[in-house]
Formats: sequence, structure tokens, C-alpha cells
Amino acid sequence: MATARTGRAELTGKVALVAGATRGAGRGIAVELGEAGATVYVTGRTTRDRRSEYDRPETVEDTADLVTAAGGRGIAVPTDHLDPAAVRALVARIDDEQGRLDVLVNDIWGGEKLFEWDSPVWEHDLDNGLRLLRLAVETHAVTSHHALPLLLRHRGGLVVEMTDGTAEYNRDNYRNSFFYDLAKSAVLRMAFALGHELGPRGATAVALTPGWMRSEMMLEAFGVREDNWRDALAKVPHFAISETPRYVGRAVAALAADPGVARWNGGSLSSGQLAREYGFTDLDGSRPDAWRYLVEVQDPGRPADTTGYR
Repeated sequence: MATARTGRAELTGKVALVAGATRGAGRGIAVELGEAGATVYVTGRTTRDRRSEYDRPETVEDTADLVTAAGGRGIAVPTDHLDPAAVRALVARIDDEQGRLDVLVNDIWGGEKLFEWDSPVWEHDLDNGLRLLRLAVETHAVTSHHALPLLLRHRGGLVVEMTDGTAEYNRDNYRNSFFYDLAKSAVLRMAFALGHELGPRGATAVALTPGWMRSEMMLEAFGVREDNWRDALAKVPHFAISETPRYVGRAVAALAADPGVARWNGGSLSSGQLAREYGFTDLDGSRPDAWRYLVEVQDPGRPADTTGYR
């Protein structure tokens, strides 16, 4: 349920697994679940001892520390979600230590360096494209296969399939490349299918997309930090609609605390949509609604103006 604390969620006693929590949306989600009081298992391939092929500094242990600092309990479990044995061991550990799983967030991705913008399938590097599909789709299936029996042990469980784009937007728009488009649309369909399988068994599955997110990689690409991100607007004016990773984290926390969450089962949701529904804001107090902005302002080629959209 929500508390009087600005509508924030209360998840004390709940156990979550955020698969793919090293950085970006996964980290934001894990921290917000922790701030709501949850015990959060966080997974990823980059650790303090070993970097993944991303070769970035963020680690899964750092995320766990942030969860604990926020008020929850963060537990880092380095995991390659393409390895079924490793995922099986992860779930067995959660079962042994907690005896339950209330929230599963499938945020595994890892494809930023693998897709080629506007490159048709016959020109796109095939190995990279197939690797992207494995990382973005197969990992989610492996994780759900092993984790859902534990989640279903208690009624009211929630599965969040993280993607890029709403079902409506992705239906009408080509998303960057054949492989990227296919991966993000497949995750939307996974949530729909899981909704059919989980709903009659007392659990809920949804697909969720952030808007234009100021992830660590995005800020670095634009040469700014979170504290001066607006400096990027001179070159990329529509970046004004962007949001922090904590915004979609608050969306997940609100869903997890909602006793009526089943009304969303099988659906496609966005951070901006849920902010209006549940009353939370981004860290700066705004409520960016990126997908409505993209359709109504950016895509038609209108000048950047977030009035009425945040």
C-alpha cells in the first residue's frame, strides 16, 4: 500500500529480484524498491573484480550498497542470465534465504553496443544481432522459467518485463533496426503471454518502459552529468523531456505496493502513465510523460517544448 510519504510505496517484508541491475533502469528500480523497504537481490555481470564486455565502471555490488543505503537490504549476486544453471542457483539461494519471491523485474539487456542504427537486416552484423536477441529475450525466458515457481508460492506476485516503448508506439514505429525492434517488441509480447499464464494463478505480469532516460551511458554520451544535464539541450533540445532511472523505479515500487495491481495484468505501461495514476514524481518533482511527448511534439517535428508534458 502507499503511505502518506508523498504517495510512496511500502514494501517492508517483500522480496524482489531485479535481474540486470548493474546500471540504468535496473539500478533505479532496485534503489526505489529498497527505499520502500524491500529486500532486493540484484544481478549483473559487472562486478568489482570483473567487468563485462560493456567495460563500464558500474558494478552490481555498488547497486546493492545503494539499495541498503536507501533503507532496504541489497544483496548482490553476480549472474549471467544466459546460463540456466547460474539462474537456477540464484533462485535456489533466494528460496533458501527468504523462502519467497514477491517481485521479479526482468531488466536484462546489454545490447547498446550491438545494434546498428538504421541498418537493414542484410547489412547489420549478424553475430551482433543474434547476440542482442539472446541477451534481450532469451535471458528473460530463462529467468522466468526458474524464478516463477518461487514467485507463485504466495499469491499477489508481480513480474515486470522492462522494454523500450509502449505496445502502441512500437506497433506504429520502426525502432532503430530489425534486431532492436524485434527484441523490444518481443519483450512486450512476453508480458502479455505471462499475464495469461500468471493471472489465473494469482500473480500479475506487465511490460514497462521508461521514457528518455538519463542513464549513466546516456549522460556520458551527451557529455553531461545528472547535476548539469540541461546543458545538453543546446544540441539535443528534446532531451528536455528526459527522466532519471529512479522515475521508472518509483513506477515499479508503486505497482508492487498496489493491492489492485491485477487490473494491469498483461498490459503495456510507461513511467509517465503510472506517475499520473499513482501520484509519484521524478527526483526533481516533475512528471515527464515522454511517450505522449514523442508522439505529439518530437515525431511531428515541432520545436522542443515540454509545457504540459512534465
